[in-house]
Amino acid sequence: MDLSSLRPAKGAVKNKKRVGRGQGSGNGTTAGKGNKGQQARSGYKRPINEGGQIPVYRRLPKFGFTPLDTPPVNTVNLTQIDKWIKDGLVEGDISVLDIKSLIHASNADYFKILGNGELSGPITITAHAFSKSAEAKITAAGGKVIKAFRTLEEASKVRDLSFEEALLKPKAPLVKRVKKSPKP
Repeated sequence: MDLSSLRPAKGAVKNKKRVGRGQGSGNGTTAGKGNKGQQARSGYKRPINEGGQIPVYRRLPKFGFTPLDTPPVNTVNLTQIDKWIKDGLVEGDISVLDIKSLIHASNADYFKILGNGELSGPITITAHAFSKSAEAKITAAGGKVIKAFRTLEEASKVRDLSFEEALLKPKAPLVKRVKKSPKP
């Protein structure tokens, strides 16, 4: 016995089914592919099938899902503000308009000051939100923190107040109206 006499076991190797060779092939008129339909055609690739469940590609959003009710918030660190002061871009106090122009933001954005870094001198900062550490560092440096409630876009639409007053005035809380059911 040698390598040339080795053979696979009887019935282990079968000839490949030759599709599309007519009636004599033993596969009949449809060549073993059933009757018509997508699967009988060449190039068929089975799609992802999850039964009756909504498939994963329809359950998930297409890209970059952002909830509609979260406002866009831009953050600014104290190191950035200190650099602006040293470069002479701002003096004495920083308003929401200054922050918007310096970081190239939108009028519809909110601004939050974060406490990364130190301030070299006293400064008054107006922004929509402050981290606790930022607020502590600004007041420790002799500065002042002013909280704005509206975006620049919202403040420009308020008619009976000046722009600065509208920026600092809190928004009226929304009150849900409940329909009263008629008494029986």
